[in-house]
Amino acid sequence: MRLVFAGTPVFAEQALAALQAAGHVIELVLTRPDKPAQRGQKLVSSPVKRWAQEHGIEVFQPRTLKDPQACERLRTVQPDLMVVAAYGLILPQQVLDLPRWGCLNIHASLLPRWRGAAPIQRAVQAGDLQTGITIMQMDAGLDTGDMRLVRTLPIGPEDTGGSVHDRLAELGAQAIVQALNDLAHDALPRQPQPQTGVTYAAKIERADAIIDWIEPAQAIANRVRAFDPAPGCVTVLERAPEQPLKVWRAAPATPPDHLVASGTVLAVSPDALTVACGPAHAPQAVSLLELQRPGGRRMPVRAFLGGFAIQPGDRLCAPPASPLSSSPPSS
Repeated sequence: MRLVFAGTPVFAEQALAALQAAGHVIELVLTRPDKPAQRGQKLVSSPVKRWAQEHGIEVFQPRTLKDPQACERLRTVQPDLMVVAAYGLILPQQVLDLPRWGCLNIHASLLPRWRGAAPIQRAVQAGDLQTGITIMQMDAGLDTGDMRLVRTLPIGPEDTGGSVHDRLAELGAQAIVQALNDLAHDALPRQPQPQTGVTYAAKIERADAIIDWIEPAQAIANRVRAFDPAPGCVTVLERAPEQPLKVWRAAPATPPDHLVASGTVLAVSPDALTVACGPAHAPQAVSLLELQRPGGRRMPVRAFLGGFAIQPGDRLCAPPASPLSSSPPSS
């Protein structure tokens, strides 16, 4: 099958590699324009662009697909199908209509749950027990097209946004190859998405990474899991607000038996910092198990405390301004 492929991050790279390995002809690869890196502002190519160039595939990097010249470039290819995975640009109707069989999207959720930019992180953050891949026939809406193929994936209690991402990338690559095989044999059904159960996976913003100690313990633990490895969850000691601390592992702990302000450090041990959370009138507690200080690396509590003193009675709170950037799109 003659394909145009549109994608940007590693999630998409795996699908692109699988399609070529399955014998499909990738006529053109679309990916986002190169971006300056954080250090030195040197332009860095996307994983999809680097893979395509290594395999001799032409790369096209328009800033928008609404430009008539961009549409004309795609029209000259005359693809059978366009495959889209975490591309990051809106496809106008004229682009959706170009390929013979339209455009298929590899979406990292069980639609209609978690339509939008960050379905993997939002599923983990919400405490979902499963997620999956939906191969969707794209239309002009936000992830509203008909479902063509669905594959499910469990989310375990120790899973992070990173671990779920990696397994979904592999599953998505397998699913799109299967979908194209079924499509070629006229065996890929279309099913409209249910009207119930719709949720939206909003783009991850800087504020999402800040731990709100008024949240319940399980919600804090889920947030920490969801934003590992990016952007990471952040807090500060009230007495040292200029030193943001990242929290990488957390778990609900035994609640205190007395009223205490949220964010108060209840206990310090070699294995955990126990911190009060939840509303002040009904406190809960969460154990922080792995942390990172500025300029340091991720450490278990025992090693972390060797270079950063925290005592019971100290209080954790939101930083004056988050130092973190939002994460890249997942799908």
